[in-house]
Amino acid sequence: MDIMIGRGKIARRSYGIDEIALVPGVRTLDPSLADTRWTIGGLEREIPIIASAMDGVVDVNMAVLLSQLGALGVLNLEGIQTRYADPNPILDRIASVGKSEFVGLMQELYAEPIKPELIKQRITQIKEQGGIAAVSLTPAGASQFGEVVAEAKADLVFVQATVVSTAHLSPTSITPLDLAEFCQKMPMPVILGNCVTYEVALNLMKAGAAAVLVGIGPGAACTSRGVLGVGVPQATAVADCAAAREDYYRNTGRYVPVIADGGIVTGGDICKCIACGADAVMIGSPIARSAEAPGRGFHWGMATPSPVLPRGTRINVGTTGTIKEILTGPAKLDDGTHNLLGALKTSMGTLGAKDMKEMQQVEVVIAPSLLTEGKVYQKAQQLGMGK
Repeated sequence: MDIMIGRGKIARRSYGIDEIALVPGVRTLDPSLADTRWTIGGLEREIPIIASAMDGVVDVNMAVLLSQLGALGVLNLEGIQTRYADPNPILDRIASVGKSEFVGLMQELYAEPIKPELIKQRITQIKEQGGIAAVSLTPAGASQFGEVVAEAKADLVFVQATVVSTAHLSPTSITPLDLAEFCQKMPMPVILGNCVTYEVALNLMKAGAAAVLVGIGPGAACTSRGVLGVGVPQATAVADCAAAREDYYRNTGRYVPVIADGGIVTGGDICKCIACGADAVMIGSPIARSAEAPGRGFHWGMATPSPVLPRGTRINVGTTGTIKEILTGPAKLDDGTHNLLGALKTSMGTLGAKDMKEMQQVEVVIAPSLLTEGKVYQKAQQLGMGK
């Protein structure tokens, strides 16, 4: 429904994850019967969760652990892991400084050049331990290091930026990355993002994307919405891009998964993203809270160290459990941030959805009071959903 902001400016109402709720259908099923499997780039995973390509979230060890658990972790190839042979002292420095010194320190540390030999080394380390080597580059990084990644035989390549489109205009002195050409020449599947609209998602699929990332600015450590004023709330963004997926599949017979990326903290958030049409989610801060995460209890965005316009910050997420407890339980917390797979399976059982495709079809209602209704004691005592 269009809303008039003022004369000459019409806006469409959009919705965030916190504004919707899922409605049980006419049947229920035992959670053990819920099938959460999904496929990306020909790889089948049991857990539809991808750990974000952020330096406080994924390193070699985390990528291997997530692979073993049935999920997926993406390594940032333009971060600390590929700038320093031993990233541990650097990560210690990032965790040790105060709020006022943080941005300057990040800009200093990320000024160290990316080393192609470290890109190869990290990919090799993941694969030698039996992990899935999923890696991330910006479009500029893909132009510069794509051949290195191809030679190292990564399993999946994510080309990510705040906004990615197939119609990018550059100064005459710069040759922009041709996404379609890149997808075609790379010997492994290429995932493209981020986007929030039907048209751009459809164009990325036409360019050859093996999956599309949806989300601009909702991440816990991202400040793009404040700095740039850009973004679409996730429920609407995911639904619009999922519609593009369905239309593209109907016309071509090729199914391109949609991955909700950002703003997802609890099991309920994951369930609602899938109900809006997502095939999987990409999460950062929930994984950063694991004991095995490289961030030492901190989490920061990919654009935080920008030398000209930082669009991220460092947040203290703490350490609440192991990565296994966070993904598959048993849960030690009552706020929905542990046993994310169990939450998804239980929600699917409650809703009567036996697989992911049925979960994408459940009824959704607008529910602005969903997280506050009847929760006065939890809020007052900072328990459960009131934390």
